[in-house]
Amino acid sequence: MSSSALELTITLVCILAQFISRSSAATSDANESVAMTVQKIFSDHEVIPDVIDAAPAELAKISYPSGVVANGGNELTPTQVKDQPQIEWSAEADSYYTLFMVDPDAPRRTEPKFRSVCHWFVGNIPGSNIDDGDHRIAFAGSGPPQGSGLHRYAFLIYKQNGKIDLSDAPRTSNRSRNHRLNFQHKDYVKKYGLTDLVAGNFYQAQYDEYVSTLHAQLSSEKSN
Repeated sequence: MSSSALELTITLVCILAQFISRSSAATSDANESVAMTVQKIFSDHEVIPDVIDAAPAELAKISYPSGVVANGGNELTPTQVKDQPQIEWSAEADSYYTLFMVDPDAPRRTEPKFRSVCHWFVGNIPGSNIDDGDHRIAFAGSGPPQGSGLHRYAFLIYKQNGKIDLSDAPRTSNRSRNHRLNFQHKDYVKKYGLTDLVAGNFYQAQYDEYVSTLHAQLSSEKSN
């Protein structure tokens, strides 16, 4: 290689290295900005520290068949969120995840003696395919009592360290209150080594006429 060609090659390598460095710095700044935004959203609504100690890595996309989305504490109605939503996050196809949906404000935010109520608990989710996971506590929509004000409903998605044995975890149908009250998701996080809260989101809801229907549904199966 001639000296001029060598100099040109070195120059191009240097330019490329500078471009990569600047791109990496920009990506790092963007990631930091997103993390700060997510942290602020969860802190402003006191989901931190009432439910979790630190913000998830990203906001999950929560979309309901009614057409509404849950996004950072927006207010939705129990009627709008009565059906199981679709959840999207940056899932790895060859990894397993656990999903919790909890209400920390039962029976009301100023007196949360049932903290938390579990509305959904699914483990061993392959990638983002929630339907293929192990549904331990079946999905139930929001049922805040009349006059209890706004309740927060948080979705928390943890990455598992491989497939886990959930045989001793509670199993509850969508027609039962069994195992839902005073559900401590952190106990399961610790038990199963769910160290990475990779995604999450939440909304708020207060009583509407659908709540009576939900409460009747959840009382239709006898307690264990």
